[in-house]
Amino acid sequence: MYKVLIVDDEIFVRRGLINLMDWNSLQYEICGEAENGEQAIEMIDKLQPDLVIADIRMPILDGLELIKRVKEEREDPPLFIIVSGYHDFTYAQKALRYNVQDYILKPIDEEELETTLKKLAVTLNQKRISTITLEKPIKETIIQTLLQSEHSDLDIEHLASVLLIPAEAEYSYVLIEVQDIQTDGTIDYAPILKAFVANYFGEHVHTLPVHVRDQNQYGLLLPIFLLQYVSSGNMQEQFVRLRGLLVKDLGTDVAVFVGKPVDHLKDIAHSFRSANESLNYKFTEKSKQVIFAEEVLTTSLYYFDVDEELHSKLINEIEENQSEAYEATVAAIFAQFQDKRFAPSAVANTITRSLIGIINIIRQMEGSEEELKLLDELLSWQRKYRSLSQLQHIYLQFVHEAAAYLAEVRSEQKKGNIEKIKKYIDANFTENINLKSIASKFYLNSVYLGQLFRKTYGVYFNEYLLSLRIEEAKRLLRQKDLRMYEVAEKVGFQNADYFVTQFEKLEKMTPTDYRNKMLGKK
Repeated sequence: MYKVLIVDDEIFVRRGLINLMDWNSLQYEICGEAENGEQAIEMIDKLQPDLVIADIRMPILDGLELIKRVKEEREDPPLFIIVSGYHDFTYAQKALRYNVQDYILKPIDEEELETTLKKLAVTLNQKRISTITLEKPIKETIIQTLLQSEHSDLDIEHLASVLLIPAEAEYSYVLIEVQDIQTDGTIDYAPILKAFVANYFGEHVHTLPVHVRDQNQYGLLLPIFLLQYVSSGNMQEQFVRLRGLLVKDLGTDVAVFVGKPVDHLKDIAHSFRSANESLNYKFTEKSKQVIFAEEVLTTSLYYFDVDEELHSKLINEIEENQSEAYEATVAAIFAQFQDKRFAPSAVANTITRSLIGIINIIRQMEGSEEELKLLDELLSWQRKYRSLSQLQHIYLQFVHEAAAYLAEVRSEQKKGNIEKIKKYIDANFTENINLKSIASKFYLNSVYLGQLFRKTYGVYFNEYLLSLRIEEAKRLLRQKDLRMYEVAEKVGFQNADYFVTQFEKLEKMTPTDYRNKMLGKK
């Protein structure tokens, strides 16, 4: 992989450029971003990028001054591509004077940039070959060269001799994806893979180059004729056997993507591209762990979202914490991924959309999505969960967590709401209030409110309201010389006789008897 530094003072331009290309497929990786030339110089020293893509106009230090300083101060400067929004020939002349590799105008055309990057890959390969020794690093560089560009027969013979493989043979580029449920790069499987390949093909070949990629992926330049020496059966059966032994050797699951066969090593780039394309079918081939580019690339992929009905249904079931229902809906969504042949990007869009839907509900209920421990796992699932079954498992765990959290938030909300209602009753019991009027004020069903109040406080609403009014009536009877109808009105009774009846029912004496008792009268 060649490292790329993006330099632009606009963050959205940098983000857009990063998302514009499939950098990995072109053998590049973004190693950093800088927002001006001064910052870029520091990052060039620190990160040692192979290529810098810089805007021509930036504050502090512009693109041309950046290139000038880097080339003057460093013996081995990176390559540069200048990006400009200005159709200014003077800028272009200066850029060419500094040996800039390309001058691209905004808005950036994806095809134009891809063509430039492919050309630069050849330059970078040659540069690397000329500066490193013929040890292990050069083999990786030679493989990258073979996979990115065309060569003369003489060049191919030379490169093949360095790799110790035949040039005139039928080849397939074999892409091996280790599905270990670990963040990519956690374990370096290259030594194990190389040992496996050497042991599997044994005396039939001196060595086979294993191409180290990212995303837990490794590539193998495989002469097809070797398969007949180590196993019987057709090609599909042979690769199934190879994968089975590989799983056993690595101790984890593995998916294998076999590029289209080519007749000569010089055409291995075609097989490489087809193997990469077949990665897009990883979620479509039900339970298949060996995918052949020749078989799948003739079929179309689905690049849209799941049915709106399924999406809405899932969100509702999560909100209502219907575990059996949302488990079935998740299963239906993942079945649709396979049945409709979803591309990985479409799967990612669906997962992201559901996450946004869940987060919105949590925020509407005044909860916090940060309480969901599995949210980060789902936001970066592509770096860890590489098969559909792995993704479905972690996604369902997240849905369980989200549904349980929403139920907890709702429970706290109910508790908070009923406490607000109780405080309202305590402050307004002397007014003409009842269960129906309070339920209406708080947008609740009156029957539900009555049940919730009794469940929370162990007493019926009417009993609690009556007890508040009678206690206040007792205070007034003790402290004020009021008539009975006046006491009744002040504590919320519209009818004095009814007040007397309820007082006597609760206190086992009339209000008059209570007052006399307080005055010491018999």
